[in-house]
Amino acid sequence: MDYSRQDEESTSRKRRVNAARILSLTLLLAGTMAGAYLIGQVNAQRTLITSDEINTVKVAQESLPAVVRIDNRVQRDQLQPGEDPIITGTGFFYKKNLIVTNYHVIEFQDSLSVTLFNGRKVSAKIEGIDPGIDIAILRVTGVTAPKTLSFGNSARLIPGQKIIAIGTPLKVPNVVSMGIYSVMATADHVPRNDILGNEIGEYLLTTASIQEGSSGGPLLDSRGAVIAVADANAAPNGLLPGIIGIAIPGDLVKQSLDDLEKIGVPQRGTLGATLEDLSTLPPALRQLAGLSSSEGALVMDVPAGSAAARARLRGSLSNNSGQLLSPLGDIIVAVDGVGVKNSFDVTRLVAIKRPGQTVTLRVWRNKKSVDIKVTLLKRTLQPSNNR
Repeated sequence: MDYSRQDEESTSRKRRVNAARILSLTLLLAGTMAGAYLIGQVNAQRTLITSDEINTVKVAQESLPAVVRIDNRVQRDQLQPGEDPIITGTGFFYKKNLIVTNYHVIEFQDSLSVTLFNGRKVSAKIEGIDPGIDIAILRVTGVTAPKTLSFGNSARLIPGQKIIAIGTPLKVPNVVSMGIYSVMATADHVPRNDILGNEIGEYLLTTASIQEGSSGGPLLDSRGAVIAVADANAAPNGLLPGIIGIAIPGDLVKQSLDDLEKIGVPQRGTLGATLEDLSTLPPALRQLAGLSSSEGALVMDVPAGSAAARARLRGSLSNNSGQLLSPLGDIIVAVDGVGVKNSFDVTRLVAIKRPGQTVTLRVWRNKKSVDIKVTLLKRTLQPSNNR
């Protein structure tokens, strides 16, 4: 048998197979690189290298026309001497003439203007507000959105998943940054120095850059769907920029937008009662109530017709000087079996529910623990500071 001829034929076949593989890979690579220029009409100086780069550029190019810069000229009586009268933030079109942004971007507004992706500037009016989760809707007239963004599903995010943020940090428009979804953090881990967002149960944390001016901008997944709205950043101190981006989950924002458009007010759960942190009470008063802990929320006022009133929660009495009288009203120590530290905890745990649902409060009444079921009511159009 001629083994040398067999070896030559085997070597020849291997060369033909390898040549075919190289040709296939070359064609595949060429097609992919050509797609890099076709997808999203990317005009690159050089070839995009990876599929992830192609995706990032595609999402950014397709989403940028929907993102706007918002300039809020603040009322004079809200300014300190030397303060810039213009607050700049970000927003994005989710309908042809409606823009979503943060409430804190447009708070105390005297006038609002919106700058579109192409540089055109138009005036804007407030369409709806939801300070409870720091969200607002703006309406523009005389212009149609060049692009609108749709919401994805923030509940299905997986730690490590890519996030693309677009905003106006430091008043620079159309800034794109990229990071990953890190974790959902409970609101008590994200302290605020304002009175907004007290109905946000969880915040989304990301490594995507969110700086001053980015507030209200979209956070996008790799499909270009909005999975959160930029809100703030977590800085190690007041001198350094934040290194962790803080955002409002898209599912919560979408629910709020639907409520604002259909009803005019958000429909998250509320007791309708005013609450006071138990820790603010004098220790002697807590001892009279038979409590050794300072954790909990004291029920102060219970307006007639509220969910709290219908459940017969007991409010507190004060003398003419505003001093609380004994016995105190009900003290909420847990909501649906979850212990609470203060009134903020009560607010956010109740806000998870919707009107018609029931929440179980554990209260301290007459030195005894009592469980009370409260059926939550639909919110009305009248503005209220009640929790």
